[in-house]
Amino acid sequence: MATSAPRVVLLAGGVGGSRFALGLRDALERRDAPQATIIANTGDDLWLSGVRLQPDVDSMLYALAGVNDTVRGWGRAGDSERVGEELQAWGAGWPWFTLGDLDLGTHLARTGWLRDGLTPTQVIERLSRRWPLGVSILPMTDDEVDTHVVLTDGTRMHFQEWWTRHRAALPPAEFVSPGIASATPAPGVAEAISSADVVMFAPSNPVVSIGPILAVPGVRDALRATGARVVGISPIIGGRVVRGMADVCLTAIGVETSAVAVARHYGARDRGGLLDAWLVAEDDAAGVAELAQSGIGASAVPLLMSDAAASAAIADAALAAAGF
Repeated sequence: MATSAPRVVLLAGGVGGSRFALGLRDALERRDAPQATIIANTGDDLWLSGVRLQPDVDSMLYALAGVNDTVRGWGRAGDSERVGEELQAWGAGWPWFTLGDLDLGTHLARTGWLRDGLTPTQVIERLSRRWPLGVSILPMTDDEVDTHVVLTDGTRMHFQEWWTRHRAALPPAEFVSPGIASATPAPGVAEAISSADVVMFAPSNPVVSIGPILAVPGVRDALRATGARVVGISPIIGGRVVRGMADVCLTAIGVETSAVAVARHYGARDRGGLLDAWLVAEDDAAGVAELAQSGIGASAVPLLMSDAAASAAIADAALAAAGF
C-alpha cells in the first residue's frame, strides 16, 4: 500500500455527494494530503426569477463551510424566506421551490458576476473565498447544460420541477441535457483527473448527479486515460436508495436498483468502462464475487453516512481500495 499523501479528485452532486465530501476532507486532513478537487454536477442548474441557481454546487459549498441546513438537507441553516414570499405574492418564480433569503444572496452574487463576464468556474472560485473549505470546487463545465426530464407521455420539464414539485412521481422516459454534446470540461477538470492519484465517484445519484458529469465530452476519455485508480462508492444499500429518488431514475434508464447493477452501469475500466474498484455496503457483500467476474474489484464496508466520522471512515475505505 502506498504511503504518500494522494491527490484526490471527487465527482459529486447532491446531498450524498456533499456529505461524502466532508468525510473525504477529514480523511485527507489526517493524512496531511493535498486538498481534494471536487468536480461538481451542474446539470440541475437553472434560471429562476432572473437569477442563476447551482443547487449541487451550493450544497457542496454550504456543507464544506459548515453553514448548511442539515435538517432539510439543502440551503442555509437558520434561513428566512421573506423575499421568496414576496416573489410569490407577485406571482413570480415557482411557489413550490423554496428560495431562502441567505441563499438568494448567493444567487444574486453569482448572477451579478456572471453578468459582469465571469465564467461559472471563476464565480465558484470567488464564492469559495468566503470560507476555508479545505477543498477546491470546479464545475463540470462552464456551459449551460440544464437537465430536462421527458415523461412517458411526451411532456418535458426542467429536472427541478420534476424532482422538487412532483417528487419524481411522474414516470420519466429519459433525461436529456440540451447542448451537452457540444459542451467542454471546465478549465482544470481534465488536468485534475490526469494528475490525480485517486479519482472517486461519490455515492451520488448515478443518473442525474454523476451522469451529467460523465456526459460532458472529454470527461470519460480523461477517466479512462488517467493513471489514477478510479474508485466508486455505491449509493444503493441493500437494494434501496438511502435518500432521494435515484431508484426512479435508474429504472428509467433500465438499470436495477442494486449496488451490483450500478457498478456494472459504470463498468470496469479494463473492459472499456470507468471503475477499478467499488465499495458496497455490508448488506451487499454477496455481490463482491459477482463484480469480480465483471472485472471490478469490490469491497464490502459500512456505507451509511450517519455522521461525520462514518463519512470519513468510508473515505478511508475508498483510499484503501485505491492502495493508499
